[in-house]
Amino acid sequence: MRNQQATQLLFEMSRPGRRAHRLPELQGHAATLCESLPAEFKADQPPPLPELAEGDVVRHFTNLSTLNMSVDTHFYPLGSCTMKYNPKRNERLSSLPGLIDVHPLQDARSIQGLLEMMHELQHMLGEISGLRGVSLQPAAGAHGELTALLVAADYFADLGEDRKVVLTADSAHGTNPASAQMAGFSTKTVRSNAEGLVDIADLRAKLNEQTAVFMLTNPNTLGLFDSQIREITDLVHEHGALIYLDGANMNAILGITRPGDFGADLMHFNPHKTFSGPHGGGGPGAGPICVREFLADYLPGPVITRTEDGYELTTPERSIGRVRSFFGNVGILIRAYAYIRTYGPDGLRRVSEDAVLGANYLLSKVKHMLDVPHGDRCMHEFVASASRLKKEKHISAMDIAKRILDFGFHAPTVYFPLVVDEAVMIEPTETESKETLDAFAEALFRVVDETEEAIQQAPLSTAISRPDDVSAARKPILRWTPPQQ
Repeated sequence: MRNQQATQLLFEMSRPGRRAHRLPELQGHAATLCESLPAEFKADQPPPLPELAEGDVVRHFTNLSTLNMSVDTHFYPLGSCTMKYNPKRNERLSSLPGLIDVHPLQDARSIQGLLEMMHELQHMLGEISGLRGVSLQPAAGAHGELTALLVAADYFADLGEDRKVVLTADSAHGTNPASAQMAGFSTKTVRSNAEGLVDIADLRAKLNEQTAVFMLTNPNTLGLFDSQIREITDLVHEHGALIYLDGANMNAILGITRPGDFGADLMHFNPHKTFSGPHGGGGPGAGPICVREFLADYLPGPVITRTEDGYELTTPERSIGRVRSFFGNVGILIRAYAYIRTYGPDGLRRVSEDAVLGANYLLSKVKHMLDVPHGDRCMHEFVASASRLKKEKHISAMDIAKRILDFGFHAPTVYFPLVVDEAVMIEPTETESKETLDAFAEALFRVVDETEEAIQQAPLSTAISRPDDVSAARKPILRWTPPQQ
């Protein structure tokens, strides 16, 4: 049975005079110091903080933590987010005293072991991507996008070319056009064709001497590998522009193909999605970028270089400057390093093969319940549609997402990508078992078979059922106010 009392707000649980610890009155010199503080710096009253016993606080936060779903407790098929299980050994390794106790201002000569690891990670990411210039600096995937676009901007400025337009696919993550705008570019959208791939005719029509970069995700957010990729990259390069690969879906192609080999010039990695790292909660994160050698001089500094005297932190000659403090989010990068070293080249390929196999297995079951507009095969994820269900039974993608919670599964991504009506985007990841995928398919079958009246009341098992999403986003209440006396 859940403890309902402990999940009240701390202010609501507060009782005057209740304490966790009772300290003795100040005496002697300490009391004198306190009394000597000027009156203008003293508050008239103590701050109105909640007054609680230690047990109240521990139960409060422990019970709140169990109200959420997590990768450690539930199947989490959140398409495009790659919510896979993270091996705990990577957490332990990143917490070893020789790593976690390093101070960012330590002299490089005293952290040679750590710098050697980061230098090897630069090399490994360069090998996996096929792009030899690597910076570990960016703090997240979207930050990597922005950093790479700043690299591209300085590159074209040095060429004396006035290129101000970034093209993005209509199935792109929303961060792509947002990053382009932040980097000072304007954006144009390239349509998808009926197969869910880049519409070559539309791309050709929008390419010109103003185009700086085409930002592309491959495999795309429909879970499809764009087989036209060589034609696309050749076309963009013929116009003097660059190809940016959004690396969010790299867990589908590790060890199978490399962005540099199919024509990408710049890309970022999401270590938490492709390798290992904490998910969600706003970080900490990392978004290392890889670029072709002719762009490496523009990378943000510092990068780790090896000399006869050891490993050093250096800044490339034409660097865009720093994009983050010190030399990146080392704790997250160590987790990625440990993951890559654990699996090795063959293991990384197996990771992608299992991710694709799991997604296709689940697709083969889901397509009998929901339409899958873009094919019978997919890469690491696929996008179903509740459009027909909505027309026939008035059951929407949101209704499905809410009801599946009652069966003990996190909801899939819904209403993204925008090119699919009533989208239900499912990514099982490589870490889920056949039994889990079968159980999810069975639950989904029961959900879509329910009546409109039953499903639209869901979820029935959660503390909160259906909040007003718009009001919650536009008018969040972030501060407790005491009830009126």
